Amino acid sequence: MNPIRLASVEAFAYRVPVKSPIKVAFGTFRDRPFVLVRVRDVDGAEGWGEAWANWPAVGAEHRARLVVDIGERLVGKSFDSPQHLFQQLSKSLEVLVIQTGEVGPIAQAVAGIDIAVWDLVARKAGQPLHRLLSAREVKSVPVYATGINPDEPEKFAAARQAEGHRAFKLKTGFGHDVDVRNLRAMRAALGPDAVITCDSNQTHDLQDAIAFVRAIEPLRLDWFEEPMRVDAPAANWETLARESTTPLAGGENLQGAQFDGPIAGKVLQVIQPDVTKWGGVSGNLDIGRRTVAAGKRYCPHYFGGGISVLTSLHLLAAVGGEGLLEFDCHPNLGREAVVGTLLPVKDGRVPVPQAPGLGAEPDLEALGPYRTWAPPA
Repeated sequence: MNPIRLASVEAFAYRVPVKSPIKVAFGTFRDRPFVLVRVRDVDGAEGWGEAWANWPAVGAEHRARLVVDIGERLVGKSFDSPQHLFQQLSKSLEVLVIQTGEVGPIAQAVAGIDIAVWDLVARKAGQPLHRLLSAREVKSVPVYATGINPDEPEKFAAARQAEGHRAFKLKTGFGHDVDVRNLRAMRAALGPDAVITCDSNQTHDLQDAIAFVRAIEPLRLDWFEEPMRVDAPAANWETLARESTTPLAGGENLQGAQFDGPIAGKVLQVIQPDVTKWGGVSGNLDIGRRTVAAGKRYCPHYFGGGISVLTSLHLLAAVGGEGLLEFDCHPNLGREAVVGTLLPVKDGRVPVPQAPGLGAEPDLEALGPYRTWAPPA
């Protein structure tokens, strides 16, 4: 691999309106913010990344400014590989993380830059990203429909099933009776063979979580995601795992060495890092490989724009295993202006792009009216 020498790092902050609010336990999405990252090297080649910024909406412009500020540290320097760049940049920012307390935003900015650098390198190599990462030949990966609201979710899910989806995730955490009712309705509407999961976004205490897993046991869910706070005592997580016949899932709110315990332990059976929240490709490739080697399911978390879903897809294709790709089914120009018609769902699967890099790039003209921040000239 030739040395990487960046000439520029840019960020593009957008906020796209939505027709209907999207509800989760910690808040409501009334628009869809996202941050794109573009890097160019000294040869004029470019690559695209995305930094996590999906909630709250006001965070998008902050992340974009961080990307530009952090990116200035890379211009004019030489790196042996994307991993080398990621490691050196992360190390150089450790004091800044302590100084600001902004563990998440800084990690998200670094992740966006890392993704863009990998896209650039794969494009220059003339290979799709997953083939640069692995010798595996993969034509498609399984997906699950996500972001299903608590308001008559069976109707939304049934419509997605008619479009070709075979797996579904309901947002829970809105009260025991509402959540159980919704899952029962989804099982009845979708049939016994549909894959159904749920995500409570850390809302339960231990006793509530135990009551919930007992109530949903007959529904045969594939997993129960983030039932409790990520930082809840390990003993609580171990107790819940013993009580639950539904596999437990999590990982979107972990970073680096925090994955060691969940991958090696018995509590989580589904590991779900978010490529734009921490690690980019450089960090998450190792997490995915270790997850599969441990006999668990690597199911990358996703709820963002088009670059994010493509990166997650390529990582899943490279890592393999029995994981599914999280697939947002709500209208979102931030995804559509990148992916277009590249990912049609057929019998629960989408094709893996075979063009160099991520396989697509943003339509900046279509996104132009929704841009909310640009760096000073």
